[in-house]
Formats: sequence, C-alpha cells, structure tokens
Amino acid sequence: MKPHFKPIPSESNLFKIELQENSKEFDYPWHYHPELEITYILSSHGVRYVGNSTENFYCDDLVLLGANLPHTWHISGDEDEPATAIVIYLKEGFLNETWMQSIEFKAIAGLLTEMNKGIVVDREKALQLKPKFLRLLNAPAFERMIILLEILQDLARNTQFRFLCSQEFTGALNRTDNARINAVYDYIQSHYLQQVSLSEISNRVNMSEKYFSRFFSKVMKKPFFEFLNEYRINRACKLLIETDMQISEVCYSSGFESVSFFYRQFRKFKGCQPKTYRRNYQRVAELRLLAS
Repeated sequence: MKPHFKPIPSESNLFKIELQENSKEFDYPWHYHPELEITYILSSHGVRYVGNSTENFYCDDLVLLGANLPHTWHISGDEDEPATAIVIYLKEGFLNETWMQSIEFKAIAGLLTEMNKGIVVDREKALQLKPKFLRLLNAPAFERMIILLEILQDLARNTQFRFLCSQEFTGALNRTDNARINAVYDYIQSHYLQQVSLSEISNRVNMSEKYFSRFFSKVMKKPFFEFLNEYRINRACKLLIETDMQISEVCYSSGFESVSFFYRQFRKFKGCQPKTYRRNYQRVAELRLLAS
C-alpha cells in the first residue's frame, strides 16, 4: 500500500512556507515527498496518519516529518471551523553538508535525522513557538531564514516530544497501491462503528484475504485489525475528552462490542484505563486554565 509522491514546487532552493487555509489541503491522500516537513495546525481537528501511527490531532498540533515519510491529515466529519495550518518544507538543498557537519548546526543536524521517525511536540512547547511560526508568514525572505533557524534550534534543544513511529518508513511510486491504502483509510473512517470483516476490506481493495493480510502487515508494520483497533481507541479518546459519556457508552460509540475487550485494548495503546486517561486530561486542562 504505497503513498502518492507529492511534488513541492518552490522559488527557493532551501525551504518553502505555506499557509494552508482549506480542507482540500488536509484531504490530500496519503503521500510523501523528499522535503522534510514541519506542520503547525492553527485550527481544525481530526485524525493524523504518519507511517503506521494513527492519532487524533487538535489545534496547536506540531509535527515534524522526515524525508519520504508517508502522512496525511483527515478532518473530522463534524468539523465546523476552517482548517488552517502553517507548513514548512525543508528542501534537499537545505541539508548542506558543510552546514550540517559544522559545530554550529550540530543540534539541528541531529533533529533533522530524528525526524525520520516522525516527531510530535508537546502542546506547551508548541504554544511557546507559535508566535515565531506566525512571524514566518509575513517576514522578508532573509528574516524568514533567521526565524526558521531559531525555530529549528529551539526544537533541537526541546525534550518535550515523542516519536510517532518505532521505525523509519519510505514511500514508493505505485498508484494502485496508493489507491488501496487510501481506500482502507476511507473505509475505516466510514465503518469503524460496524463489525469489519477481513473479507469485506480485502474485497474493497481487490485482494484475497490472505494476500491483503500479508501485504498490510508488511507495509504498515502491524496487522490490519491492530490498526483498526488503534483507530477505534483514538476515537474513544476523543469522546473521553470532549463528552461526559459513561465508559460503556464510549466503548460502544467507538466501535467495540465488548467492554472487557475495550479495556484491554485501551491499556495496550494508551497504557492506562479510560477513567485515568480522562482524569489526567481534565487535570492538565485545569492547570492550563489556572496558568492562563
């Protein structure tokens, strides 16, 4: 299941900065490009796919992506606010060998290497950097370069982050397989509340069940049903954060048919029980409110 190759035209040989202001930019299929990418979500929420990682995203989501790391953002169906993001593409020319081997750029060079696994920056750190991202939009070309280097240096020194993928992913040109992976994503988003069978999903992508299972596991580095359950758990997290539903209601509203199985899967993917997850989020939200 291969992603699209997405060309990133730019007047500069070093970097490109875009303000993406509509859902079409976010709806771009699972894709990759040789440029490194830094995406700061200003508004919108939904599901973020990076390599074999599936997570919810909200405003002030800051993600760093390495070269050829497949990714896509899907907006939630109940989204009312416009989708906006600042996206920075670091061109291949940005990785000048002399620069990257110099002591002055040692930290940044390390950061750019770590981006191969995908990095999500903690929201508190993202908010600290937000004014600099906004300044990038209207700054003159040379000043943009200075601000960008400051952002990269801040990110290189930052310890408030986590990796999205346990191993590196690379894209490859294959339109048929690209259509298949996007068909899988679309099917899961439309049918996660129903019982999903291997027969149905394999038919959707014109494969036998056996071949689809091997194919999905090889490319995504995890079995299909693990991927599906992870998606459902992330939907459950969204309900835990945004509603006061009972845990059993969250379970069934996320596509699970058994509360006991839901609890096991939640602990597997989130490392805690649903009540603990909700309580921890509420505690952090209260602290943020007091700090503001």
